[in-house]
Amino acid sequence: MTTISPVWRGGVIPHGLYDLKQNSGYIHLGTSKDTSEFACDCLRNWWSQWERYDYPQATSILLLCDGGGSNSSRHFIFKHDLQKLVDEIGIEIRIAHYPPYTSKYNPIEHRLFPHITRACQGVIFTSIELVKELIEKTRTSTGLKVTVQIIDKVYETGRKVADDFKQTMKIVFDEFLPQWNYTVVPIREVI
Repeated sequence: MTTISPVWRGGVIPHGLYDLKQNSGYIHLGTSKDTSEFACDCLRNWWSQWERYDYPQATSILLLCDGGGSNSSRHFIFKHDLQKLVDEIGIEIRIAHYPPYTSKYNPIEHRLFPHITRACQGVIFTSIELVKELIEKTRTSTGLKVTVQIIDKVYETGRKVADDFKQTMKIVFDEFLPQWNYTVVPIREVI
């Protein structure tokens, strides 16, 4: 009896995180849609599986984010999902979005992604496992290491924030460029 593997539809949604201090890249490969929930699941996995062990005394996380896509600075659904994540992990997340058309200045764009592109160059992707294997081989002479995880979950598009979210959120917007700079603070339960 032969087993026929299911046909791969070719959908891969990459989401990257780069730790400047450790010179480590963390790539999550999604099989569904690029949503804010997917971006926050990537952050949750990154924190719970790696970074909380590398930085056990951390009281906050600083994320440099592009301004569009799943982690858009303009949409409150990303802030809503971030609030749920922060409440779960118990430490604040400070977000600094790059303004539109300036993401080329984000360190991930020149310290991680070009090396991943080179590792995948000239290969026809036939499975998500092949994509994972190629990206995991990414190395540089400066010691860059890349870890890859597949997130095989279906994400719903078109979600809306709860009606009262804007009134109950614990997001502190900076005085300078508040549309791009803010801190999401955990909501502590009263016992």
